[in-house]
Amino acid sequence: MSAAARPPERAVRIHAYGDAQAMVHEAVAVPPPAAGEVQIRQHAVGINYLDTYHRRGVFPLPALPGVLGVEAAGEVVAAGEGVTRLRIGDRVAYACPPVGSYTSLRNLAERFVVKVPDGVSHEQAAAATLQGLTAHMLLHKVTRPMPGQSMLVHAAAGGLGSLLTQWAKRFGVRVIGVVGSAAKAELARAQGCDEVIVGETEPFAEGVKRITGGEGVDVVFEGLGGRVFHESLTVLKPFGQIVNLGQVAEGLPGVSLADLGPARSLSVSVPGVFAYVRTHPDLQAAADELFGLVARGELQVRIGGRFALRDAAAAHRALQSRGTTGSLVLLPGMD
Repeated sequence: MSAAARPPERAVRIHAYGDAQAMVHEAVAVPPPAAGEVQIRQHAVGINYLDTYHRRGVFPLPALPGVLGVEAAGEVVAAGEGVTRLRIGDRVAYACPPVGSYTSLRNLAERFVVKVPDGVSHEQAAAATLQGLTAHMLLHKVTRPMPGQSMLVHAAAGGLGSLLTQWAKRFGVRVIGVVGSAAKAELARAQGCDEVIVGETEPFAEGVKRITGGEGVDVVFEGLGGRVFHESLTVLKPFGQIVNLGQVAEGLPGVSLADLGPARSLSVSVPGVFAYVRTHPDLQAAADELFGLVARGELQVRIGGRFALRDAAAAHRALQSRGTTGSLVLLPGMD
């Protein structure tokens, strides 16, 4: 098909910050890849809560109008000058800035793109690259899990919570999950949680104390911030660590050093996966470990919803309802 006859590329952009209706599905022009870039025909696009922050202007885009999204998977269809590691036809994925993954075709710097093995589908890669590399960072860089330790995972039935729980169990860790409903509790148990606290029936701090006999846990992973962050501090053992993964509820909390020690000897981490992607000495090796576990069925990637690219607004509403489980993906091929 000639360039003139080829249908236009489509993307989801915002022209102003706002609610889900601010997103517009429209035709876009995609230039050839620049030096050091590859062009990716995108088959699946990952949806993350971060995307809603960009949409609302909590984290402003570099310019408006702008395309949302930071994660996708597809196939390399063109390469710019100087590209050496990737070839046309390679199956690839990425999870990184610059923002702009809600599109059918995209150019991106080769150094941020990783190969995807044949045993992992585009949907799995789009759903698991950002959250999987986050889990890799949390378990290999931020914390040092050891057999016999205990972890509390908030939102254990979500995309990141699911991968983090499954992967942590491989270290011999006892995982206590927090979920919002009985239905999500069953899912959390199925993916490996040793104990599950249903937040709508029991305050999680009381649940942790009940389960651990008042001893507490070694690590807490939470992405809500605010009150949940401060209550999570109360369930840590001496020398325990709390890891904040986002601020879905009340924003990034302030914490006094007096609340951390010396009597309690606690530590706080606020890691960012994009810094991990940018600075990792061998990003492909980290991705190979992640995708290898997925391909062998040792990490189950749950797709909680599939949406056409044009239905990105509906996907955002579903995500913000907090009624979904697993990961949501956009499928440009459905448009």
